[in-house]
Amino acid sequence: MPRLSAALITLNEVEQAELQQLLKRKKTPQQIALRAKIIVLAAQGKSHGEIAETLEISKDMSRLWRNRWLELKDRQLPAIERLMDAVRPGAPATFTLEQITQLYAIACAPPEQYGRPISQWTSRELAAELIKQGIVASISQRHVGRLLAEAELKPHQSSYWLHPPPTQNWGTKLNTSVVSTNKHPNVR
Repeated sequence: MPRLSAALITLNEVEQAELQQLLKRKKTPQQIALRAKIIVLAAQGKSHGEIAETLEISKDMSRLWRNRWLELKDRQLPAIERLMDAVRPGAPATFTLEQITQLYAIACAPPEQYGRPISQWTSRELAAELIKQGIVASISQRHVGRLLAEAELKPHQSSYWLHPPPTQNWGTKLNTSVVSTNKHPNVR
């Protein structure tokens, strides 16, 4: 069975200049520079095996980037965009940004506001409250914890010193003064 030769890459002047510029720049990421080298060598007529041996990569990598370059050639994209990683498909987001924002709002409010007989929120209580209010159909307490960790929210560490509760006697004066709380008794 005859072996198929690698597809031929021809670079126009603009593409050649873009690739050379990427290779000369010191701030070009290594992956992009390596891919640019693959394309330059392929344009010189090198086979997958020769490119792999020269750059110390696998033949599959050489083949992948040569084929991807040729596939994206019709789109008239700049060289740097052709050498970037392809968008990877993934599962769609489970919760909308609005639902996550509502979670944060509930987590920042005192539990008493929602009729919860607790002093501070837990992931389990927040998950139950989200379901109770109909914000989400279901959510695990672990996922609530992950969302709070991503936002660096720690409702269990919140305290009322930021917003002190109102006192009953506003008219009475406290017995503290700057002098009495000062660490150095000689300084007035």
